[in-house]
Amino acid sequence: MSGSPRIPRTIDLFNTYITQTNTYLLLGTPTNWSRFGWLATEQAQWAAFGAQWAPLYLKYSDKKGGRTTAITDQLHAIIEQCFTLNKTKGLLDRIAAAPTVTITDLQMFHIKSGVLETPTHSVSKSPITDSVMVNFEPLGGGEIILKCRTQHGGSKPSIAPGADCVQYAYQVGGTAPESADATGLIRDLSTKSAFLLHSGLNNAGKTLYIFFRWNNTRHPDLAGPWGSLQTSIII
Repeated sequence: MSGSPRIPRTIDLFNTYITQTNTYLLLGTPTNWSRFGWLATEQAQWAAFGAQWAPLYLKYSDKKGGRTTAITDQLHAIIEQCFTLNKTKGLLDRIAAAPTVTITDLQMFHIKSGVLETPTHSVSKSPITDSVMVNFEPLGGGEIILKCRTQHGGSKPSIAPGADCVQYAYQVGGTAPESADATGLIRDLSTKSAFLLHSGLNNAGKTLYIFFRWNNTRHPDLAGPWGSLQTSIII
């Protein structure tokens, strides 16, 4: 994606970004962070960045008495930590892929997706119709390799035409969810057609309940339909 980064690199712009997004994540019922498919630990990490940032930025704003090289370096370190968390967890991509994402959500997090993205080439206006076909390969230790392919694209893992990722929503154990919109499901996406899902060592013997669909993070309105519930035993 061209243009400025979603997370600002400069101190003053990042101050506005981290302050406003932390407030926004807590709004709504359910809260926005839950609606985006974030885990509570991920929201807590984002909030921690804001909590660490505020007193340091206050000193940084005092150009005569508080702004030092050490303070500036600490602020830049927090920005880098925020970048790393997003890169590792795909937090902003998951916002873009959320089934209930709004233009306000995208604007708040500087996500140029769908109608907010400046087009550089023609994009199909037809929603994705392909289903996600999945092979489950439990490895043990709570890990499962998921190999996704299109319904008519052969036997090798591949991303469907018009999509840039496979989106999935799942839970481990408990009562089988009725749909991909069920409350409490963990939502994530992968830009690779074959990827590893970590369910945790303590979940051996439990059932993985999971839904899949093809998605386009830049054009979420073209996302394919959620498939039927699929299951696998975790070993």
